[in-house]
Formats: sequence, C-alpha cells, structure tokens
Amino acid sequence: MPTGEPRIDAGSLHCKGDNSEQDEWQDTAPSSAALRSRVHQEVDHLLEWVGRASGRTEYEPFEADLIIRVFRLGRLLMALFLCLWEERTPVAPTVVRGKEWYGRQPSKSRLLGTYFGKVRYWRTYLLQRNGDRGGGYYPVDLALGLTADGFSMGILSRVVRLATKMSYAASAAVTVHFLNWSPSTKTIEEATLGLGRFTADWVEQRPPPQGDGEVLVIQVDSKATPTAREAELKKRRGKRKPNPYPDSPRHRGRHRRLERGSKPRRNKGDKSKNGKMTTVVVMYTLKHGTDAQGRPMLKGPINRWVYASYAPKRHAFTIARREADKRGFHLGSGKHIQIVTDGDEDLERYAGEFFPQAQHALDVIHVVEYLWKAGACLHREGSDALRGWVEKQKDRLYEGKSETIIGALRASVKLASSEKKRERLKQIARYMAKRVHMMNYDVLEAADLELSSGMVEGAVRYVVSQRFDEGGMRWIKERAEALLQLRCIEINGDWDAFFKFTHSRINRNQRSSRRPQTLLKDAPEPLPTLGVV
Repeated sequence: MPTGEPRIDAGSLHCKGDNSEQDEWQDTAPSSAALRSRVHQEVDHLLEWVGRASGRTEYEPFEADLIIRVFRLGRLLMALFLCLWEERTPVAPTVVRGKEWYGRQPSKSRLLGTYFGKVRYWRTYLLQRNGDRGGGYYPVDLALGLTADGFSMGILSRVVRLATKMSYAASAAVTVHFLNWSPSTKTIEEATLGLGRFTADWVEQRPPPQGDGEVLVIQVDSKATPTAREAELKKRRGKRKPNPYPDSPRHRGRHRRLERGSKPRRNKGDKSKNGKMTTVVVMYTLKHGTDAQGRPMLKGPINRWVYASYAPKRHAFTIARREADKRGFHLGSGKHIQIVTDGDEDLERYAGEFFPQAQHALDVIHVVEYLWKAGACLHREGSDALRGWVEKQKDRLYEGKSETIIGALRASVKLASSEKKRERLKQIARYMAKRVHMMNYDVLEAADLELSSGMVEGAVRYVVSQRFDEGGMRWIKERAEALLQLRCIEINGDWDAFFKFTHSRINRNQRSSRRPQTLLKDAPEPLPTLGVV
C-alpha cells in the first residue's frame, strides 16, 4: 500500500557484522553451559584483540571494529539470557484455568531481532490436551512479553520513534548506521500501524498534567497534506510490468514516459497534491504572576499539549473538551478559557458548541493580513501611503475600534479604482463585520491574554508539514493517521509512558488468551469517530 515513501520488503536489513556465532546452533538447542563457555571465549578473544591492537592500530579503525565485536558479544549474552529462561521454565503438564497443557518436543528455534541484531534461541511449545485447534503457546515468550512478530518490543519502539521524525526509509538507514542492522521499511511501517491501534486508548486514559495554571488557552488550526488519488492507488496496486531496462534507470524512466504518454496540463487553480485536511489543537495554561516591576501578568505556556487528526474537525473539539475536563476546566468550573482560531466558521461553530463560556478570539495576524489586502486596493503597493494607512488601522485595531475600521472600509469602496478592487474591499468588510465580536484586542491585551495563534501555527509546521508535506509524498489518510497520532505523542514527551502502556496491554492479552499476539499490522484502523458518530 503506498504511503508516500519507498518500501523494502525484506524482514530486516543487515549492513555490518553477522550472526556467525549462532550458526552452529541452527539445528540443535545449546545448553546454558555451552553458551557460558562461548561467552567466556568471546571475552577472552576480545581482551587479547585489544592487547594486540594497542600500539599498532589507529583509533578510528579500532573503534569501528570494537563496535562489531561488542555487538557480537551482546548477541551471545542475549542468547544465554533466553536459554536460562527456557531451562528454568517448567514444561511438565500444567493446568491453567481448567485446561490441561502439555509440552510438544523437540523445542523450536526462532530468530529474534534485538538491539544487538538477530539472536537465535530455542523454546518449548505447549499444546492443549483436549482438542482446541487454536494451537498452543510458548511459555518463555509469554513470560518475557515477546510477541509473535520476531522482534523485541524495544527495537520496534526505537525504529517507530525515529519514523515519527523522518521517512520510513530514513529511519531504517539511521538505525543501520548506529546498530549495524535494522528492521525493513515494511516492518517499520507495519509496526507504526500496529502501535497506532493503541493511541486513542492512550489519549483517553492519559493522566492530567500537574502544576497547571489558572487560564486555559486552546488554539486550533488546519493543514492539508498530499493524498493519493484513486487513479494513483489503482496504478500502484496493479501488477508490475516487466522492466525492459533493468540496468539503466534513465532509459527505464524514458520508456515509462513514452508508454504513459504526455501528462495533461493542469488548468489554472487545479491542485496537484489532492490535499486532505488535518486539524491541529494546541492546549496550554497560563499562570497569574507579576513582572519585575510588580505589575500583574500571565506566565506560560505551562503543560503544552498537541493533538492532530485527519478526522472531522468536530472530533478534535471533542478531544479538546475531554482534555479540558481532565485539567479541571469543566463546564461550570468558573475557570477562564480562551480559544484562538483563524476565523474558520466551522471552528467558530464548534467552539461555541463545546466551550460556550470561553472567550473566542480571532488571530490578529489574520486581521492585519486582510488590512494589507484592503490597503492595496486604495494605495500603490510598497508605497509610504499604503504603510501609513495600514499602521493607522492597526492602531485602531489594538485600541478596540474594530467597528471604526469596518466603517472606514465601507466608506472607501467608492475610492477604489476598479470594480475588482471595490468587490475585494466589500468582501474584507463583510469578513470583519461577521467576526467583530472576536476582535476585542484591547480587552485581551489588558488581560495579558493571547492575541494570535502563533503556537498552533508553529505546531502545524512542525507536527504536520515537516513530516507529511514533503515533495513526492502521497498519503492514504487512514495510514497517515497512525503516524500522525504517534508523532503527537512523541512531541508531547509521552513516548515512554505510551509504549509502556501498549506493551502491558499486549502482555495482558497474551497471558489471558494463552495465544501469541502480534504488534505488526498491514492494514490501518479507520479514522477516529469520537464526537462524529
């Protein structure tokens, strides 16, 4: 499935080093004594090698070789750890919840992707005695919290965390650079989709922050990301045609262009990226305090939290309402809430529905942009007269004289030199008149509240644009949603707590069902419906 990024279908990528220390045990399970002996041998060889290298080898090649040898020792220690667990886990017939289980010999081997690379270990398989075709389970895997995916949860956590900041391919490349191996891009994407199943539950049970302020500020904005059209998806999902030029990419591309024919030229106003909207919410609090001269002021931001989703805007406000309730700003609490948006009518409607007692402000920067557009209809662009006119209107704006500005705009319509400019002035006047109740900037400034939505504007660029709006990307909303939610969790500083929550949930499911669970998923979850349905 295309997600805007290249994919590699191998289970893992190996760059440096190997797993030769495990090859001799591919057919039979080693004892812990044999592994201990091998570890001691490896340590002795390592010490001898260090002694031989000192005084003969330069630092850089020594460090590079040492990393490979230490990782090899790490794989042996991991194999010893798993072998000891297997030897100490009872395999005699046992009864669990009224069901009798027994072991099936011989033990089965498995390669586990760890921080140090692939490690082979052996474990006993338990079957239910009386029927139950669902199979059995591996007691060691169950005890250690290992899923059926063939990777440790720690390595999957690391590569997905990287994927929240860069492409799946770049995440794999960076992992290879530091660990000498990496899960494939396909595995990283499937781990992302698997972790994405738990984000909604995590956000719901996420505890409220400590040490909040007395004023809650909520800023909301939207951003469109490039999305694949159905025609693109159909082309990518179809069977690949044979490549007539496997050794020459330039001729291969030329052949495809000739086969496809020239692309139709887009008409004016046509969009190429087929953008689908995300809604971004930033919440934080402000605390009453004083400045150096003892004058009252609001300090912050405190406990900033970001949420973004491809779901409809109403879902984002439902989440914001729930988080506000968690933080003690529920309806009837008497605490002050301020909402700042860019004038979007849907956002204004939902703000009134979910936060009826909040103080709703229109981002002053958007208003100033409209003033520049209006001034350009009356004065030459770049002229001193235009700058003077805009500065005069800005002074009125910050003095709370929005009605005066609207009246001046209406009176200036007849002064415009063309019908197009006159119509633009009318539109700007209507825009401001419709939102004049959100433009009390003198009151907001006196109370030291927010006048602009700079916090959410920055979040839109950092959370969405830097990861989802790069050149050549084409996303599927449902697949991008999982990554977007995980990126928010990482940015909020909740990754470790979220992963602990996810791992404990998977372990609980494994132990209650006695069935191996999988984290990797190749299909995404539907978009959130909380507050929408």
